[in-house]
Amino acid sequence: MRRLLLSLLMLVAAGVGVARAEDIVLPPDHPFGMLKPGAGSEVAQRNCGLCHSTDYIVTQPPGDQKQWDGVVTKMIKVYGAPVSEADAKTIAAYLARQYGK
Repeated sequence: MRRLLLSLLMLVAAGVGVARAEDIVLPPDHPFGMLKPGAGSEVAQRNCGLCHSTDYIVTQPPGDQKQWDGVVTKMIKVYGAPVSEADAKTIAAYLARQYGK
């Protein structure tokens, strides 16, 4: 019985070690990629940051509301970004204000 218990504990300990080896910690975004503060920046950070770094946003060419609406729609429909309709509108408006022409 004691041998069985010891074997079981060793298996559990080995499993915990394996699980920890799979944890991935990404480095923070470079300060260059920080989103400009403003209404909607938190929504953009939370939603867009699920799939890519903010560097990807700040290096895009400046665009008007129509362009940013298209970019956000593409992220949802083509790439499957899990963004609600309300958040999509907030994100596009924020991007047009902060990264517009």
